[in-house]
Amino acid sequence: MKLQFAPYVLEFKNPAGTSRGILTSKLTAFLKIFDERNPEHYGIGEAAIFPGLSPEADDRYFYKMVELVTNVKLGMPTDLSHFPSIQSGFEQALRDFASGGKGVYFDSPFLKGEKSIDINGLVWMGNYDEMLDRLQSKIKEGFRCIKIKIGAIEWEKERKLISYIRERFGRERVEIRVDANGGFDMSEIYPVLSQLADLDVHSIEQPIKAGNQEALAEICKTSPLPIALDEELIGKFDMESKQQLLTNIKPQYIVLKPSLVGGYSGSEEWIALAKEMGIGWWITSALESNIGLNAIAQWVATLDTDMTQGLGTGNLYTNTFSSPIELKGDRLFYNPAASLSREEIARLDWRD
Repeated sequence: MKLQFAPYVLEFKNPAGTSRGILTSKLTAFLKIFDERNPEHYGIGEAAIFPGLSPEADDRYFYKMVELVTNVKLGMPTDLSHFPSIQSGFEQALRDFASGGKGVYFDSPFLKGEKSIDINGLVWMGNYDEMLDRLQSKIKEGFRCIKIKIGAIEWEKERKLISYIRERFGRERVEIRVDANGGFDMSEIYPVLSQLADLDVHSIEQPIKAGNQEALAEICKTSPLPIALDEELIGKFDMESKQQLLTNIKPQYIVLKPSLVGGYSGSEEWIALAKEMGIGWWITSALESNIGLNAIAQWVATLDTDMTQGLGTGNLYTNTFSSPIELKGDRLFYNPAASLSREEIARLDWRD
């Protein structure tokens, strides 16, 4: 077997405001595995690194990629436990190859166009007018679940945005989720939680910075609305540390980004623990291109959940790839008549 990788810089259509600053581009890498005797039959995956969040977002990323390529050639295993994005991309490539090398990762009614995935409409950070415009667009597009990034501007303006929805729609029509990305501290979080609860908000992701389990446990115990952990999950590489975190904090929800928690296998470990402890969960993409989004969406379609998912980031870029994944309103579909563009994939800068 042979493995190749191709670094690729994704260019945003519009600057994306995150808790790590404004993004206009983002590095990713694709993995291709094949038998040299039949190179046209290959599996493709995306190792979607996230600057500021991915544990391996430094020089180790490409060193580990080269090590993986070499070990595949030699038939040797590679420890990817501390490299979740590479593990995620490698799992995708292997699964695609094993399924016939046609971009099919998991067979389900989703692949036949018989089932769709409900997703939230994401309102990126920005100034008040920008966020209001994005919010209005998502509502017009028919999204029944809106996720708003908060912690970027004055809280009172962000509260006004949430009120804009609630004044027009009840929770049965529009579910509101907010993501603080650790933007608050303990001295200010409780008034925010109280006001969010008054506005009938579904949940808040990562209200304070990751790394303070004692404070988060107290918030989860006393908050008037549910708490979802996101960044807090990153860097927990074994079952013992995962179980310890959930036992200590006792969140109401966890939010899983496969590229940040170790792909399908790492995510499924978290899901198994969450189910045992009565904790809810949903899946979110981590700024993947359509290649990674396709692989994640096919997996999500096989999971036993009716939660709205966070998989609407595939078309953020000017230079993403043709894909069978299609967004219609607030639902993600797989078009059986379409496929990943093999011509576009062949033109990538493949290295070994």
